[in-house]
Amino acid sequence: MARRSTLALLGALSLSIPGAAVANSFQQCLEGIRTEAHARGISTSTTENLLADVTPSERVIELDRSQPEFTSTLNGYLSRRVTEDRIARGRELLEEHASLLAAIEREHGVAGRYLIAFWGLETNYGRYFGRMSTVQSLATLACDRRRGEFFRNELIEALALVDEQTLSPDQLYGSWAGALGNFQFLPSVYRAHAVDADNDGRIDLWESFPDAAESAARFLRARGWNPGERWGREVILPEGFDYALADSTRSLSQWAELGLRRPGGRDLPTESMEAELLIPAGADGPAFLVYENFNVIMRWNPSRFYALSVGLLADQLIGAPGLSNPPPQEPALRIATIEKVQENLNARGYDAGVVDGRIGPMTRAALRAFQQSVGITPDGHPDSDTLEVLGVEP
Repeated sequence: MARRSTLALLGALSLSIPGAAVANSFQQCLEGIRTEAHARGISTSTTENLLADVTPSERVIELDRSQPEFTSTLNGYLSRRVTEDRIARGRELLEEHASLLAAIEREHGVAGRYLIAFWGLETNYGRYFGRMSTVQSLATLACDRRRGEFFRNELIEALALVDEQTLSPDQLYGSWAGALGNFQFLPSVYRAHAVDADNDGRIDLWESFPDAAESAARFLRARGWNPGERWGREVILPEGFDYALADSTRSLSQWAELGLRRPGGRDLPTESMEAELLIPAGADGPAFLVYENFNVIMRWNPSRFYALSVGLLADQLIGAPGLSNPPPQEPALRIATIEKVQENLNARGYDAGVVDGRIGPMTRAALRAFQQSVGITPDGHPDSDTLEVLGVEP
């Protein structure tokens, strides 16, 4: 790594000791992690063995700043994840593991199609687990300003997995964010929810699909999964719909009264079940009513695009058609562009929240309010017309 890129990376890392020299900040951060790990009962031999030669990874920081969940369009995201090949392979695996998945559903209430969908999205059905050092990835993120506290805990959990002899050091390889195995569990999830489902005396989330699948089901149920309920569904909005209602929650009966229908014009179920309306690609794209299980999926990965991909793939694994109104093809926005959108909204008095380059609930609400004030369809989507009026270059 060149000297300039090394210093740039170190400059992104948080300082554990105020006023410390930038060149020493990473090692000082690791020293703090060692101290905390020892206080939590992890042996010195484990911490020294795993942390002795760790250096920060420029690639990890780069990947953290450019996650596709935040930089892709809905069309681009779905087209790379809910593919014909993935659907076909998923159907084969759903049939192959039918008896195991049925048993898991009886025990934990999570239907097999969802487990297969998570598996497909996380590792392409075990075809790719990731090859990055878990310890280096987690150490880099633990000493980064953005989410340091979260990953500091994950690194200590990884050390504990080795110290307890649940995992060996040579198993600590996976994604850039430190996730492991078929379902890409972070170390804290591994420790809390992984089980030896095949009763062979060890937990193996790589080679044992029973261990991996039941562990995933346990995790989902612990996060609040509602047995027997869907994730959500695509809906068709009526002419003249008030897009200011996006991101709001009502009962299915109330949405039906507002004119929402299933694709093909079929009525919504007449239930009191609560559902939130999502319009993730603007007025020209698909609309969805999502239920509590959608929120559970987002507790696995806090991205609407990811959660929609899980739900849509799970549906198509059991024969459901694709979207009746596919998302439009549009260019992805750069993080810097979204930051400018947030800055300009805030400057105009529309509270878009923290300027972080990510379109979350506050930014969408601010966009809707601004769009409504200037006569643009208030769908909360930063399309080209909105950007132009807001004075932001794409």
